[in-house]
Amino acid sequence: MAFKLLIINPGSTSTKIGVYEDEKQIFEKTLRHSAEEIGQFETIYSQKDFRKEVILNVLRENNFDINTLDAVIGRGGLLKPIPSGTYEVNKALLEDLKIGVQGPHASNLGGILAQEIAEQADVRAFIVDPVVVDELSDVARLSGVPELRRISIFHALNQKAVAKRFAKESGKRYEDFNLVVTHMGGGVSVGAHKNGRVIDVNNTLDGDGPFSPERAGGVPAGELIKICFSGEYTKDEVYKKIVGKGGVVAYLGTNDLKSVIDKKNNGDEKCKLVYDAFIYQVAKEIGAMSTVLKGQVDAIILTGGIAYSPFVVDDLKKAIGWIAPVKVYPGEDELLALAQGGIRVLSGEEEAKEYK
Repeated sequence: MAFKLLIINPGSTSTKIGVYEDEKQIFEKTLRHSAEEIGQFETIYSQKDFRKEVILNVLRENNFDINTLDAVIGRGGLLKPIPSGTYEVNKALLEDLKIGVQGPHASNLGGILAQEIAEQADVRAFIVDPVVVDELSDVARLSGVPELRRISIFHALNQKAVAKRFAKESGKRYEDFNLVVTHMGGGVSVGAHKNGRVIDVNNTLDGDGPFSPERAGGVPAGELIKICFSGEYTKDEVYKKIVGKGGVVAYLGTNDLKSVIDKKNNGDEKCKLVYDAFIYQVAKEIGAMSTVLKGQVDAIILTGGIAYSPFVVDDLKKAIGWIAPVKVYPGEDELLALAQGGIRVLSGEEEAKEYK
């Protein structure tokens, strides 16, 4: 029996939707929302009716009957820290998405929209591996300052999806492997996957770890303190230096790594230095996570949009290939990853988890 699924992935100015029969995509659409449309709403939660109607209109235009659905799966938002898995949407989950228990974010609408459309279709609603997936070992939580606890916020959906894909292709279970998974996009997350759990990973949301096209990475703490108390910057301006305007864009004025590579290859020395530092920091973080796994690494996986670059992949392989075999899954197919999470529950492969 093929399961028919509606997938919903809200972004700040868009909502991506997809309809799947099992893992086969029937259609996909990115619904763009103008600044004027979004600007009329005071909160992210108040956008839900607007976004829901846009989704339903597109489904009607494509002659799709929601009553044929078996489930609706939404992108998970900034919930409380939870273990990896597929969660059935319940009252507690909806309330925490509504209030933004760890902050406001467009992805908080994913589970809310999924539930409202699922109710109309009389089917179940789920979320899968939100960014707040937290499986850190106790020792990984200590930072050196008791008030500053290390937390887990990263590209959990894609990291888990590609790790499970690698395991399936290898003819084994995800839980049978020790993997270092590196997602490279606007931010970079490097996770140590030990027997099915991400026991250590950098907090990508706040710019921890390697610097990236838009994030500063781990910066010198003393110098950061001086900037914070210099009187030259507001709190928001300092945060923007770390997240959004840090990393490659801070040095070169662009977050387009492809253009940086092109300029480097044409002799631009500054672009070469920044690019080399990016490779250096990502490789160093992969090495660090390999020590977390005590050197017992079955494979290193490279994923995310930047993994499409043969230059980045080749240069990283030169730096880390001695640690373990390197496998590349470029891109970030979030809709498919969400569909796969729903299928695992509907098929009985996994049980849906309860958010409390």
